Amino acid sequence: MSRRNESTLVNIGYGSVFMSAKMAAVLPPESAPMRRLKGDAKERNMLDDATQGRKNLSFIITDSDHVILSAVQVETLTQRFYGGEGA
Repeated sequence: MSRRNESTLVNIGYGSVFMSAKMAAVLPPESAPMRRLKGDAKERNMLDDATQGRKNLSFIITDSDHVILSAVQVETLTQRFYGGEGA
């Protein structure tokens, strides 16, 4: 599938939106490498929490190496980024 308009804002949950052109990956948070990635990003001050206090269900990795925590499932975010529901 091809990505929609490069400047599209996508709802990543609870009032937060993200520019789809900046997304490098969407990953599930369950594995040990993902927990290490979260810790490393926090140490580098490159971790943003968009969960609004809810359970973290996905990591969004940006093209600038920032890690964004989202309370929306990976499958849902993938649909939103690649043509399903927009913002």
